Amino acid sequence: MKKTGMTVENVMDVYSGPEGQLWELIMGEQIHVGGWSQSKVLADAAGIKAGQKVLDICSALGAGLRFLERNYGIEGYGLDATRHMVDEAVKRTERDGQSGSITYKVGNAEDIPWPDSTFDVVWGEDAWCYVEDKEKLIEEAARVTRPGGTIAFSDWVEGPAGMDEETAQRICTFMKFPDVYTLRKYEGALRDNGFSIRSKEDLTEQFADYVDFYIRMLTGQLYFDALKIIGWDEKMFGAMGGEMMFMGETARKGGFGRARIVAVKE
Repeated sequence: MKKTGMTVENVMDVYSGPEGQLWELIMGEQIHVGGWSQSKVLADAAGIKAGQKVLDICSALGAGLRFLERNYGIEGYGLDATRHMVDEAVKRTERDGQSGSITYKVGNAEDIPWPDSTFDVVWGEDAWCYVEDKEKLIEEAARVTRPGGTIAFSDWVEGPAGMDEETAQRICTFMKFPDVYTLRKYEGALRDNGFSIRSKEDLTEQFADYVDFYIRMLTGQLYFDALKIIGWDEKMFGAMGGEMMFMGETARKGGFGRARIVAVKE
């Protein structure tokens, strides 16, 4: 698909304002599909072990690293382009008593500010869809992963049925994505950068169920809270709901969804 023209600045605007608050409202601090249970599936598939150095690319509020530190005993490092998210991650990590094990930096996923072969694991949860140059992201992830190390991530992707250009543009514009990859395209980028695929899963059918769940939450229990976040603008709320319904319908047809990949650097 063509690029939408969305940039890292657009993403920073999203996660520094009301849209970011809405996503946290319906998805919790982890701000990714499935929350704790999906983080555990990914961590177990990656074979996360105590003492490993883990870099979370697009670490948002730091909940992924806090989950890994608390449940697996890792040494965590977070990278996010949005100052607001990093400041919040630092604050919440201090709140949870985990500052001694996790640190954060503001920075670009296409130019990771750590030396070669620093990390045992590079981690990501439903956020790399916001990165403009995903090829460069994978190249940089490979650079900072030690030989024998692991990359483990989930992301929102074009589903197995594919999307026409109009549908892809509509979803990416609503979500502020520059574009979306397919599972196959991520596999190719990983192999091109010296990774072998350990496991891969298309989660599009599951993703459609979650979109329906979020819509029910926003139009039911969380309606008041959501309206408050966007300044009581019911017209805007209706328009956003329509776009979410369109995204869910596309997911039901297999056009837009989610994938999980674990790969090892050779």
